[in-house]
Amino acid sequence: MKMRTTVKKSISIFLGVQILIFIIYFYSLKIFLNVEIAFLSAFLIIVGSSFAYRKMVHSKIDTDQYENERDLLDRIDDPYELYDNQEVNQASAQELDLKQIVKEEKAKIKTFSVKNVKYGLRGSSSMIRITPYLFLVLGFIALKNNGLLELTYYLPSLFIGIVTGAIISKEIFA
Repeated sequence: MKMRTTVKKSISIFLGVQILIFIIYFYSLKIFLNVEIAFLSAFLIIVGSSFAYRKMVHSKIDTDQYENERDLLDRIDDPYELYDNQEVNQASAQELDLKQIVKEEKAKIKTFSVKNVKYGLRGSSSMIRITPYLFLVLGFIALKNNGLLELTYYLPSLFIGIVTGAIISKEIFA
């Protein structure tokens, strides 16, 4: 029941903004096209990215992959695990094999790997994320080629689409 009310609320927000944008049509077709294309582009990008991110998080939770990772704040504060509670070798400098220690520390540093590339490509190559960007680029090119592009209306409309998309994503995917 709660999901139904959040969807209704999201649709009413979207339709309310669309009605306001449609009113611009009666003032000028050129301004309306700029506002509509920019708004829909930004809106679809935000909603598509939110959906793809949610899907990625749920798949990670389902595979229990999240339990093996450190806390986000811990990764930000200590990316190289310098402050972990590990025993420190108290041996003197003459007794330590510095070359071996450097090799071990270099091995701990995460490098560019095929696994990381595959994980990044999978998240960024979904059609839910690519299609809105295609709409953004093709809409911009179409406006520019037809002499209809007005950046004074186009750029603020991107902001309106971002804000509306963020509000609706928060309502639906929260």
